[in-house]
Amino acid sequence: MNHAFRLITALLLAATAGAAIAQAWPAKPIRFVVPYPPGGSNDVLTRITAQAMAPGLGQQIVIDNRGGAGGMIGADNVAKSAPDGYSIVNVQASFTANAALRTKMAYDPINDFAYIGMMARGPLLAVVHPSLPVKNIRDLIALAKSRPGQINYGSTGTGGHNHMATELFKRMAGINIVHVPYKGVAPALTDLMGGHTQMVMTSLPSAMTQVQAGRLKALAVGSEKRSSFMPDMPTIAESGVPGYMAEFWWGLAAPAKTPAAILDRLAAELTKALQSPELRQRFAGEGSEPSVMSREQFTKFVVNEITRWRKVAQETGIKPE
Repeated sequence: MNHAFRLITALLLAATAGAAIAQAWPAKPIRFVVPYPPGGSNDVLTRITAQAMAPGLGQQIVIDNRGGAGGMIGADNVAKSAPDGYSIVNVQASFTANAALRTKMAYDPINDFAYIGMMARGPLLAVVHPSLPVKNIRDLIALAKSRPGQINYGSTGTGGHNHMATELFKRMAGINIVHVPYKGVAPALTDLMGGHTQMVMTSLPSAMTQVQAGRLKALAVGSEKRSSFMPDMPTIAESGVPGYMAEFWWGLAAPAKTPAAILDRLAAELTKALQSPELRQRFAGEGSEPSVMSREQFTKFVVNEITRWRKVAQETGIKPE
């Protein structure tokens, strides 16, 4: 009887403590770490989301850009921050690519974070040089099979998300195309437009102006479904590579051991922010759409992505730089 009483008392105290934490938090500005320099989609989407979440939280959200090491410096900073709800990090497709490639990291991508929710998803777009004699993905596959090792593709660097995504396409399509790594999307697309490479997989905002100007040719999107931004553009999966799926995505995470009450509050404010028509419109400018996931759903998604890309890295022999 005494044991049962003590157990019930402990549970009540824990629930009361959780409620007290949620009521007291946040008592000061919250820091959202973007593990990339200002100006890119990671930065812009996080700033839009932070601006939409701040009123509901009743505190200012400060953006802290900590670029370097493919996003790992910023992620490590938050992993080692106090689990008090005042340090949040933007995680994205490259976060899981890093985790898939590396056996030793400064942080554990699964156990050192508490995942809050997804912010957005955006399609990956396959573009080629206009001189390439192809009209669609089927044509590209046929051409690559007739010219093994003669078609080059650019990426933003070894182990980057678009490198992994193109290697997955290469393996599933059964073709031999050659990887040419660059230090970012701008030089990769510049060399593509100059005819030095023949293909790049990139985000919509990075390539659409050049596609519209005729300097690049778009073939397909890598997402599971057609993009609402380009509804007439087929997916790679429906263009001869069934089951293919690779996209850009962005979300939020806190240090592990952050109180559940705080995580629930952050997740609720994120969900509310993503339902804003203004946010949707601003996300569209970055070629992305809001994507709501519960904490549990997003955690499962991140773990599955790490597992999926780890398999791709092992099967294709990709090694970190």
